[in-house]
Amino acid sequence: MVRSALEVADIFRAFGPAWRLAQHGHLSLGQLKVMSAIEQCRTAALGGHVLRCEACEQIDISYNSCRNRHCPKCQARAAQRWLEARQADLLPVEYYHVVFTLPAPISALAYTNKALVYRLLFEVAAETLLTIAADPKHLGATIGATLVLHTWGSAMTHHPHVHGIVPGGGLSADGQRWIACRRGFFLPVRVLSRLFRRRFLEELTKAHHAGALRFFGEFAPLAQTAAFLRWLAPLRTCEWVVYAKRPFAGPEAVLAYLSRYTHRVAISNRRLVSLDAGAVSFRWKDYRANGRTRHKTMTLTAEEFMRRFLLHVLPCGFHRIRHYGLLANAGRRKNLARVRELLAAPPSTEPPVIAVDPEVTPPTTPASGFVCRCCGSVMRVVETFARGATIRAPPLSGATS
Repeated sequence: MVRSALEVADIFRAFGPAWRLAQHGHLSLGQLKVMSAIEQCRTAALGGHVLRCEACEQIDISYNSCRNRHCPKCQARAAQRWLEARQADLLPVEYYHVVFTLPAPISALAYTNKALVYRLLFEVAAETLLTIAADPKHLGATIGATLVLHTWGSAMTHHPHVHGIVPGGGLSADGQRWIACRRGFFLPVRVLSRLFRRRFLEELTKAHHAGALRFFGEFAPLAQTAAFLRWLAPLRTCEWVVYAKRPFAGPEAVLAYLSRYTHRVAISNRRLVSLDAGAVSFRWKDYRANGRTRHKTMTLTAEEFMRRFLLHVLPCGFHRIRHYGLLANAGRRKNLARVRELLAAPPSTEPPVIAVDPEVTPPTTPASGFVCRCCGSVMRVVETFARGATIRAPPLSGATS
């Protein structure tokens, strides 16, 4: 694999230690762990193994990965395993891509209430899809959906939204028929948007009444019920962005799409352009512009780059890929077997063809393990060495025992 000229890890290694000291008390334990993991990823600090080529006897050293889900270099294998499991779930029907986005005021509130607001985003988006699909005026069927959380925009700003991958149809109420949606049309986005807005604000209000929301800085006055309700009022009438893209061109396209989206992080190493005099330049896409002018280059200080990157560290244990309806884990096998029976479709037995992001694909093959960079032959592990230290938050400056 050809190493990227510049990596997120390079920026964290060069500027992370000083920035941690400057931000003492303002970074969470989770953010500190992510910084430490990325800095140590594929270095001697995590240990590794010595490889020797069976053909040309080339010797190589391979350091271990940090396996942190926020690390740009550690997602390929996780994505591949996940996609292999999803291969058996694909149905011979059209698939649709639906996106639910939170408005900017709630996105700002979500930063200090990540676990709660992100959970509501998942649950209300899924409920909206299942409710509208079950309505006889629209589809009249029980559907399945896979939702993937992204919390960033192209410029790494905080922009929480979920991508939904949905089969184009569902089971009838009695489970005796497969009801397909109209070709090229899934569900009306305006109806989805209205229900999503109403239900999300209802659940957010309940959370406030239960004292589950935290408010800091400019949001501190919202702890009072009257102020919170006044703040919510404009959100009840503004447009909430829900949109559906054209159906995928077959199940293979669904897998290709998922390979790019399920294990993505806030920015990939491929988008980095340069690091010069403490300034980081990277490519981004301006969706408000048209045509070629969408693709631009942005330059931030290294400190601002790290701050934006760490905005997207998820709460510990929070799942960013979830399944609902027919695809919910509890009944997925039974439901999919019934759907295949109704569609007269045999179970999928073909091995998955997965186009994992080449930026993070390791120089290995599933059958032989490591491949020699010189001649392409199999390399064997001849020696291993242990990691020097565990991945943990760095000690605080001036800490006493």
